[in-house]
Amino acid sequence: MDLHKDAYGVVLNSGDTVILTKSLDVKGSSVNARVGTVVRNIRLVPDNTEQVEGRIEGQQIVILTKYVRKQV
Repeated sequence: MDLHKDAYGVVLNSGDTVILTKSLDVKGSSVNARVGTVVRNIRLVPDNTEQVEGRIEGQQIVILTKYVRKQV
């Protein structure tokens, strides 16, 4: 089974807190998620190990794992 891993190879689990390592534009919204934005209580996308779901400014979004690092 493949595991969800952050940009540094650390394994991610549902409920983890991650930090964005790149500014991201949220599609279909005027929200811009800046570097250093904390995303709490992520959910893993079951059929894609390169994606996690999280809330930024009240919006549920999908984030690529290569743009996050796990908060220790």
